[in-house]
Amino acid sequence: MNDILNDVYFMKQALSEAEKAFDEGEVPVGAVIVCMRRIIARAHNLTETLNDVTAHAEMQAITAAASVLGGKYLKECTLYVTVEPCSMCAGALAWAQISRIVYGAGDEKRGYSIVAPAILHPKTQVSSGILAEEAQGLMRRFFAVKRM
Repeated sequence: MNDILNDVYFMKQALSEAEKAFDEGEVPVGAVIVCMRRIIARAHNLTETLNDVTAHAEMQAITAAASVLGGKYLKECTLYVTVEPCSMCAGALAWAQISRIVYGAGDEKRGYSIVAPAILHPKTQVSSGILAEEAQGLMRRFFAVKRM
């Protein structure tokens, strides 16, 4: 299977997590971490549920993946996340030395590429725009419901 098909498949898994967040009243961001073509962590935002501003999908996924791997570094791993990581999450991903980040929708207000573009580990590769319309649509739907 080629890389773009892998990226679409795994992003669909992250979107499934984002749908769970939506259903729970959380900002609909979902994430999966893949190592050797296998999902080792699934997560979605839990900031409202846990009353914790750090409980972003990426942070939850990093913790779960590190537990599975038995170590703090996520070398040879790829994070698939529906929305561009914020600077907090990007900093954690840098410390984890993740090899690759694939995100769907950009975040024009709080995305790391706007706030702190040099924050990632120098070896981390980034791909964006994978299923971006689906991710943006879910976010729009969530905030339209919230504003009613």
